[in-house]
Amino acid sequence: MTQEVQRNYLEINSIEDLNKVTDPQEEYSLNLLEPQNFQLNKFFYKNIGKKHKWIDRLVWTENQWIDYVSSEKVKTYVLKYKEDLAGFFELIFHSEKNEIEIAYFGILEEFQNKKLGSYLLSQAIQKSFQRDINRVWVHTCSLDHKNALNNYIARGMKIFKTETIKI
Repeated sequence: MTQEVQRNYLEINSIEDLNKVTDPQEEYSLNLLEPQNFQLNKFFYKNIGKKHKWIDRLVWTENQWIDYVSSEKVKTYVLKYKEDLAGFFELIFHSEKNEIEIAYFGILEEFQNKKLGSYLLSQAIQKSFQRDINRVWVHTCSLDHKNALNNYIARGMKIFKTETIKI
């Protein structure tokens, strides 16, 4: 059975356009994942993605995961509540266009509906603009969390491309 999915591509071209949100309570921390740990990327991908049909990487071997997270272009940030994992985002630097893609982004289900998505996206954009880049972009689709598109727009991102795909 095929399903039509609406995909939106969004961008933000300046840190000045970011609509920031207040930080969550102090028990939350956000840190760059160093050293890289493909198991954490894989954990978030599987656990957040299962409700949103993230399937591309499910067939990846351990070596493919290791190669991906080991790339100089990829940075993973992990959100924790005390010592518990809460969410993550992956940033990919595209040097040929001098831009950063928010490749994957999400909050584990037990931490959803606490306004953490707004905070995490705000942080992803801020971390991206720490480099001298032209833009930050992301794509989202109708299979993602119901608040995803609104969150991107509320942070100051603008839709630059829309398409309908069949899966």
